[in-house]
Amino acid sequence: MSTEFVIPDTAAKTAAARPAPGESAEFQTEKMSLSMGPSHPSTHGVLRLQLELDGEIVTKCDPVVGYLHRGDEKIAENMTYNQFVPYTDRLDYLAPLANNMAYAIAVEKLAKLEVPARCQAIRVITAEMARISAHLLGLGAFGIDTGAWSVFMYSFTEREKLYKLFEELTGARFTTSYSRIGGVARDVPEGWTGRVNAFCDQFLPILEEILGLLTRNKIFMDRTVGVGVISKEDALAYGLTGPNLRGSGVPLDLRKDKPYSGYEQYEFDVPVGTKGDSYDRYLCRGEEMRQSVRIIRQAIAKFPAGKWYAEEARRIYAPQKDKILTSMEELIQNFMIVTEGPQMPAGEVYFEAENPKGALGFYIVSKGGGVPWRLKIRGPSFCNLSILPKVCVGTLVSDVVSILGSLDFVMGECDR
Repeated sequence: MSTEFVIPDTAAKTAAARPAPGESAEFQTEKMSLSMGPSHPSTHGVLRLQLELDGEIVTKCDPVVGYLHRGDEKIAENMTYNQFVPYTDRLDYLAPLANNMAYAIAVEKLAKLEVPARCQAIRVITAEMARISAHLLGLGAFGIDTGAWSVFMYSFTEREKLYKLFEELTGARFTTSYSRIGGVARDVPEGWTGRVNAFCDQFLPILEEILGLLTRNKIFMDRTVGVGVISKEDALAYGLTGPNLRGSGVPLDLRKDKPYSGYEQYEFDVPVGTKGDSYDRYLCRGEEMRQSVRIIRQAIAKFPAGKWYAEEARRIYAPQKDKILTSMEELIQNFMIVTEGPQMPAGEVYFEAENPKGALGFYIVSKGGGVPWRLKIRGPSFCNLSILPKVCVGTLVSDVVSILGSLDFVMGECDR
């Protein structure tokens, strides 16, 4: 059973009552069609909302997606399993380390391969750091959407500190491509976990300061409390996951309910909202960052020794560079993995991980060999946006901006 951290119901509705569409016959007007996006700062990327308005009240909302479609799933069918890792960076490009992890675990399940405890711990630490980074950007953008510029500056300062740690570990700040089938690209540098711990120590007080700028801010509450309410039933019916689902009172967290990569070893709470409005979704993400720090500290405290890759997976994980340069057998093995890909058995598998935006799933069908026959990605942002035609109707145009910010989506993951 999941441990629930229920957000106290202290945020009373402060926004003025909004009139229903066509409520007053005295002021009825012709309806207007308005295209919001795809080039609009509040749509957080190339999303277009085709709105129908009665005055300033939204009577219809049709989201138009596909402007960023790149054909990732078809690309995956034409390259080896490891070659597709960089493409997972470009899904939720605010949390590439979490995407890498979800994809690698899916392929490892297909190969019936268990990675060592050290590799699992590294993946947990990096995934929770990615969650903090993604939530900080979402929080900063949400602040700008509702008129709070300072929050953006604070949150991006903290993200920069995380990016330095990412670069030290992976060699890249943004597109990390760190996971490999059967392990990770390299072990953590000496002293790196200590620097991550130091970041956590200084981050928590700053997080409280950032949240303090919004949580009892009258303007922010007017823009979010009672706005974009999603009931528990609607959240489930529309396939919402992640903080958007938990904000509506559903305590579903795959790290608790279907633990992977050793998450069952760590103690953390699942924040759950009570009203399902934009304010609850904000509170959930704020608490999730605190819980991520809690998980990171536990993982570092228990950080196991050993290898960061599965040594027994000789036909899957490439040998170390020093062995390639000194052993003919290892050189041939590396050549085969690079040219033909990690050899997988025939079969199919589906795995989903609890990413910052929700459940990121990979469905893989293999006919054997080093290239997937079919690959399908379940992007949480795509499913989360499906609620827009329902949740936006009856709101003001200005409320649409707040609702979009509270859903915290990424179009690279939506369109793929």
